[in-house]
Amino acid sequence: MRDRCAEEHALTNGFLQGKKGLILGVANKRSVAYACASALAREGMELALTYVNDRLEKSVRQLGEELGAKTIAPCDVTQPEDIDKLVELIGAEMGSLDCIVHAIAFAKREELTGNYMEVSREGYQIAQEVSAYSLPAIARRAIPLMEGQDGSIITLTYIGSERVIPNYNVMGVAKASLEASVRYLAHDLGPRGIRVNAISSGPIRTLSASGIDNFKSMLDHIADRAPLKRNITAEEVGDVCAFLASSMSRGITGSTIYVDAGYNIMGL
Repeated sequence: MRDRCAEEHALTNGFLQGKKGLILGVANKRSVAYACASALAREGMELALTYVNDRLEKSVRQLGEELGAKTIAPCDVTQPEDIDKLVELIGAEMGSLDCIVHAIAFAKREELTGNYMEVSREGYQIAQEVSAYSLPAIARRAIPLMEGQDGSIITLTYIGSERVIPNYNVMGVAKASLEASVRYLAHDLGPRGIRVNAISSGPIRTLSASGIDNFKSMLDHIADRAPLKRNITAEEVGDVCAFLASSMSRGITGSTIYVDAGYNIMGL
């Protein structure tokens, strides 16, 4: 059964009413991807969600039901045929897409500790393939569903792409590649009426963040030094995602928007 929040979504004429979106990366209610999906649904967007494997299917389907998702489908972005099937299914069930939220990233746990120079070849490749290459891989296949209708592609990044964050290691390098991809894709897709942007959020307590050593000290450090003197919430990222998915952001592309309580402006 859909929960009370989903019922409120259905009753509200939000600023994304009539829009259709694909969210990749929703795994649980604590994820930033879920916060983005929830904000889009709250504003009236019709959603499609994906799950990467059988282990996650049940939880994603349950979350999808709560959000009123129209399509819930498997997609392992390391398998090109999975992406092809996903886009074909969305075309058949939804007809078009106005928004894609790329909220997927992966690095082997052992690569998120120690020195970056010790990264393995395999660890480097899988972090790049899942976290960065998957963005253009999905974008080029989705063009026929998005072209000419003020489409918006949004991805999630982190300041570890441009500054050294202890233990972030190979994921920081992958996020740097992801942000460069945002700029190049914005150039390629702009003439087709598709915008591409990234949200760089501050650290948030999620299950994936638990794989980073000393994560608690990172939260304390940022809360102490950020201008707003606090950490941010996943819901704050979700609200910015909804803004970037809407026509209110129609003049923004190729940008990284910081949602980090202002931490990115600090020198010390």
